[in-house]
Amino acid sequence: MSETTNAAEVAAPHRYTAALAADIEAHWQDFWEAEGTYAAPNPKGDLAGDPTAVARPKKFIMDMFPYPSGAGLHVGHPLGFIATDVYARYQRMTGHNVLHTLGFDAFGLPAEQYAVQTGTHPRVSTEANIVNMRRQLRRLGLGHDQRRSIETIDPAYYKWTQWIFLQIFNSWYDPETDAARPIDTLVAQFEAGTRPTPDGRPWAGLSPIERANILGEYRLAYASDAPVNWCPGLGTVLANEEVTAEGRSERGNYPVFKAKLRQWNMRITAYADRLLRDLDQLDWPEAIKLQQRNWIGRSEGARVDFPVGDEKITVFTTRQDTLFGATYMVLAPEHPLIAGADNGAGSIVPDAWPKGTHDVWTGGHATPAEAVAAYRKQAASKSDVERQAEAKDKTGVFTGVYATNPVSGEQVPVFIADYVLMGYGTGAIMAVPAHDTRDFAFARAFELPMRCVVEPSDGRGSDPSTWDDAFASYDAKIINSSGGTISLDGLGVTAAKAKITEWLAAQGIGEGTVNFRLRDWLFSRQRYWGEPFPIVYDEDGVAHALPESMLPLELPEVEDYSPRTFDADDADTQPETPLSRNEDWVNVELDLGDGVRRYRRETNTMPNWAGSCWYEMRYLDPNNPDKLVDPDVEQYWMGPREGQPHGGVDLYVGGAEHAVLHLLYARFWSKVLYDLGHVSSAEPFHKLYNQGMIQAYVYRDARGIAVPAAEVEEHEGGVFYYEGGKVSRLLGKMGKSLKNAVTPDEICAEYGADTLRLYEMAMGPLDVSRPWDTRAVVGQYRLLQRLWRNVVDEASGEVTVVDTEPDEATLRALHKAIDGVTQDMANLRFNTAIAKVTELNNHLTKTGGPIPRAVAEQLVLLIAPLAPHIAEELWRKLGHTTTVVHADFPVADPAYVVDETVTCVVQIKGKVKARLEVAPSISEADLEATALAEPAVVAALNGAGIRKVIVRAPKLVNIVPA
Repeated sequence: MSETTNAAEVAAPHRYTAALAADIEAHWQDFWEAEGTYAAPNPKGDLAGDPTAVARPKKFIMDMFPYPSGAGLHVGHPLGFIATDVYARYQRMTGHNVLHTLGFDAFGLPAEQYAVQTGTHPRVSTEANIVNMRRQLRRLGLGHDQRRSIETIDPAYYKWTQWIFLQIFNSWYDPETDAARPIDTLVAQFEAGTRPTPDGRPWAGLSPIERANILGEYRLAYASDAPVNWCPGLGTVLANEEVTAEGRSERGNYPVFKAKLRQWNMRITAYADRLLRDLDQLDWPEAIKLQQRNWIGRSEGARVDFPVGDEKITVFTTRQDTLFGATYMVLAPEHPLIAGADNGAGSIVPDAWPKGTHDVWTGGHATPAEAVAAYRKQAASKSDVERQAEAKDKTGVFTGVYATNPVSGEQVPVFIADYVLMGYGTGAIMAVPAHDTRDFAFARAFELPMRCVVEPSDGRGSDPSTWDDAFASYDAKIINSSGGTISLDGLGVTAAKAKITEWLAAQGIGEGTVNFRLRDWLFSRQRYWGEPFPIVYDEDGVAHALPESMLPLELPEVEDYSPRTFDADDADTQPETPLSRNEDWVNVELDLGDGVRRYRRETNTMPNWAGSCWYEMRYLDPNNPDKLVDPDVEQYWMGPREGQPHGGVDLYVGGAEHAVLHLLYARFWSKVLYDLGHVSSAEPFHKLYNQGMIQAYVYRDARGIAVPAAEVEEHEGGVFYYEGGKVSRLLGKMGKSLKNAVTPDEICAEYGADTLRLYEMAMGPLDVSRPWDTRAVVGQYRLLQRLWRNVVDEASGEVTVVDTEPDEATLRALHKAIDGVTQDMANLRFNTAIAKVTELNNHLTKTGGPIPRAVAEQLVLLIAPLAPHIAEELWRKLGHTTTVVHADFPVADPAYVVDETVTCVVQIKGKVKARLEVAPSISEADLEATALAEPAVVAALNGAGIRKVIVRAPKLVNIVPA
């Protein structure tokens, strides 16, 4: 602090300074906490409260769950937290019962990796991080109901995460009711014989293992042997969404391979149609809805069987109208019909190449088995994303077998290629190279035939050998498509699809069907720091759910927290979980209702997404020991109502990076719980808002290494130097590793929390990313200093307002600000709200005299949601004994909002010739007459005729002379 500043503070001991701000902020934060100012009453239960408050309209406002990082917060993190706090405060002041709280999504890989490095238990480091983060958030003056704050690592919380898992495990999706039902209802159908078992034997005649396997095909949570993304470098399996486009782990950037492992899955695919359908009634950004629709990937088409000897290859296609043009087939390398090729068991792959096999089809291998085995190994090293990427060179190999095209009867070769995925459709495609770009490129690479069956409309002719690319169009006529008892010639695509689908069904070789890109959710992780599965296995390997009385199943102590990791490039490895090392915990004797028996616990843990799939529900009723949430409490805060047919949180704010993972998973869990009658809301979040990112400049030296941004010097010409060396500058993320992080603690110490809040909200529109500039923070600091001076004498500390009536100019400035700020607050336009408050404050400053009390109080109320500490202090100084938090937000007087006159511009040939002061309500006819009579306009026209007059009342008249 400078000597000049010190001298000024001596002369003005009651000036608003960082030190005074710190005292004010600490005082009111303590007050709010002691008084329970932000406690939102429930209609019943241990958090029930004032019936008058409960009777108000409710608002449930949420931030996306933060992870308690060891690095603490930088100024980019609180952007959304401050925004929801401002909005929540505004809603309280407009008569709402507002639930706003914040918990911590505390399971996760960083704490486990820290434990591996230091030996510190993940709980110890995580809880220490939470304490620090709570301190930082409290300093910002966030109005959270702390009674409702939760941590996913608390056994009292994850008891209910485990309970929800068991509800899903003990449920199946009934297509007839289009909803989940208890698994007991399915068992009852098998027992009664109304639903036959797969082989027709009676249910009573099946062994426990056989029954368990059948039910596993229906359960919404099930274990299966399936291709997974195995990351040896991390020692764990990853969901598709956790693998980058380069086929590497999102965390750590390790190679990811395909492997077949037994894993837990969630049957989210059963809800695909509902997840799509219900998006329409959610108030979400269209970009997020589009990402979810694309991820779910609904497509209508047909299932078609291609005979292969005694077997058949089933394909799903959306272009069944082009069946006559299918000249080869491609299977995924993992397809079960060839999966046994490595050992010769259960595979259609022959011992030798058929006579006349093209050399280019064999990959240079002596036998089909060698070719298939080599290609399968090559494909296993690629991620699904890599395999689907448009590659210049198409790869694949002939399997040595031919299938029969069911409509033409022709023999078509069967290939395997990595661009076909086992996880989509049936893992097999019919290739129509003349009308599919990827098939066209593959056919050219492998010298495969093509047949034109959709008449080109671009004049290229019908001989594909002369084409440069495929002709893919829905707006065309079918040709060359007749054979046997079916002809599609002359039909349009839509009619041809309908006709061939009907024919396939009649022949018993296919049917119309719907397919989805969405895959079931891989729900197992080979980690320590996650929720244990409430599942045990008997001696036959049958999975059993733990009874609710045994929940929570708590994490045991282990000597080594790390999963066993391997050479990052070693695909031939298997996971080994940390929990498996505690044999006393793994092997137990339990009585599950049929006597004491020996069991083995599941040693995988749930993914870090589990706890955030339902946390909004626990915020409602965090201490309930008997229920996930009391139904009446859930109905009050989240139940369906007008404009929200599926219920949900009123406002959910977070980053767009969660468009698929978290949001899709949470929607799935909500729908299951809704179907089973546990909640009234079928959707978790009615309104979603994605805030932008606070960015910062990253400076790198000649080696590409980030250098401390605070120590970089800018020289003439926009050149930057660090310790004498030239560095580059690029706008990007803010973070500790990039050495450009600014902490909120630093800004609070320098200016106060209210200044930080105002600056972050004033930087630009909330949904747009913006660069941080510490030098610009002082602008909002000065706004607060001027506000303080307009109410408080800096020398004496006394209030300077007067009990006089404001003049009309001040009333107009005040009510225009109230009107504008009210609209901005309701629509999350906090940057423009601050601009309007600044404009009003500047108007009052320029008047030069004491401010009327009525105006000062309204000004304080206007800024209260944005800068609550200074507002609370000024509110008390103005003589109020109750908190400003629950004061009424100002209401604009319409008489003062509308200007008495507005300026109308009159143009001739686009050039301004006059400005008129007119009434805002003037009609277009009167405005035209007034403009044409204006002497300056008459002179400018100089007797010329008028061809046209364009009037936009009340602000523009444009005259076009003849």
